[in-house]
Amino acid sequence: MSAAGGTVRRPGAARRRPRSLHGPRWRRALLPGYVGLVVLVTLMPIFVIVLYSFNQAPNERVNFAWNGFTTEWYRRLFEIPDLTSALLHSLEIAALSTVIAVAIGTPAAIALSRYRFRARGTADLVILADIAAPSVVVGASLLGFFVYLGVPRGFGTILIAHVAFNVAFVVVVLQSRLRDLDPSLVEAARDLGANPWQAFWQITLPVIFPAILSAGLLAAALSIDDFIITSFVAGQTLTFPLWVYGSVKVGIPPQVFAMGTLIFTAGVLIAIAGLIAGRRAPKET
Repeated sequence: MSAAGGTVRRPGAARRRPRSLHGPRWRRALLPGYVGLVVLVTLMPIFVIVLYSFNQAPNERVNFAWNGFTTEWYRRLFEIPDLTSALLHSLEIAALSTVIAVAIGTPAAIALSRYRFRARGTADLVILADIAAPSVVVGASLLGFFVYLGVPRGFGTILIAHVAFNVAFVVVVLQSRLRDLDPSLVEAARDLGANPWQAFWQITLPVIFPAILSAGLLAAALSIDDFIITSFVAGQTLTFPLWVYGSVKVGIPPQVFAMGTLIFTAGVLIAIAGLIAGRRAPKET
């Protein structure tokens, strides 16, 4: 019997090893192997895009016969005017929709996390329904809405549609962070004479900034990647996914793979920067 806790331990009883160390070797390697397989399948399309962005294409159309290494398509990246215009549309819509969605979603997340009001449950339900609804349903609903109002489809309707589905993701990401925010920090700032605006800028915003950055990156990625909803409301405006889909009939130019590689690389770098900022933020606050 131990003096502190009064527990009885059998003499000679050995501490059990973790369960992961028991069993045959194949069983211990099963879970890591499965995880590796999932990662490989997930990254394989990206690996193909990156690899064949350096492949020579005699007829300037993508083919999966390796003809030799070249960086020609990066030098001729903006040689196709329609493709360049579509890429610029995607980047502009992603940037604008992200800024607007974060500006709308941040106050909404704070209100839903901190305050109790009559429509709070309904607001949470609408946000979850927006995330769970199939893209076809959302796109068809927005199309009917714009047709009913007589709004011509184009850049503006795409932007509205992207803001509509990005706001829900921003709110959900920020709510998860705001639930961990100690309300006493804001109350202490108010007791020291700070008004609500000062308390937000000096206390709340620095704490939730990594979550805002994560929400913004997620919104930008969803916007650039979206095809289904955009196809309903695009009209004559082409985004990068719509242009690529349309080019399949005549052959995809290698510049598409080069642009895809650059977009993927930029996304990875931004995600790494956001991860580093998120890890440093708690040490600085």
